[in-house]
Amino acid sequence: MAYLLDRIQASLAKEGLKPRTNAARAWIRSKVKDLNSKTALMRAQERMRTNTIIGKMYFFYYDPKTKDSLPYYDRFPLVIPIEQYSDGFLGLNLHYIHPKQRIVLLDKLSNTLSNKRYDERTKLRINYQFLKAASTAFEAMPCIKRYFFTNIDSRFLEISANEWDIAVMLPMETFVGASTNKVYAESRKKF
Repeated sequence: MAYLLDRIQASLAKEGLKPRTNAARAWIRSKVKDLNSKTALMRAQERMRTNTIIGKMYFFYYDPKTKDSLPYYDRFPLVIPIEQYSDGFLGLNLHYIHPKQRIVLLDKLSNTLSNKRYDERTKLRINYQFLKAASTAFEAMPCIKRYFFTNIDSRFLEISANEWDIAVMLPMETFVGASTNKVYAESRKKF
């Protein structure tokens, strides 16, 4: 978790704010508010993509092919694709774990970053085999989901690497069939 805290502190310093002050809290709340509207997010045309890149992070609308047989699913996933297929991709939907665990997982995966600049070229260098073998990435297991292109109901909203830490904290999950707390509890049993 150190890299996320370091990045937040660096952002605060860049703004001339001291950590743990009311001004710092207000700045963080404003950043979260900027990202916290699904409608506003999906209107951000400069961030919209027609395809995904392995290791980057995306929001999109999804209507599962097998929704009738699923106990629950997320209509607005926050996904890091890890494998590409001709008809879709395998990805980590971070909404399936509690926000604290999302930060822990991102921190564990930070050693796979393509660079430390957190810019448009930054991505995670991971795949399913890596996650399966990584004894420290237990939080990832309940997040691994398969997505079919034919069931994606929007373009992909790419989240810049410098906003990953904020995006994982947003309460944007839209579960159908179960409450968020039930999903978190079920996922916790898997690691």
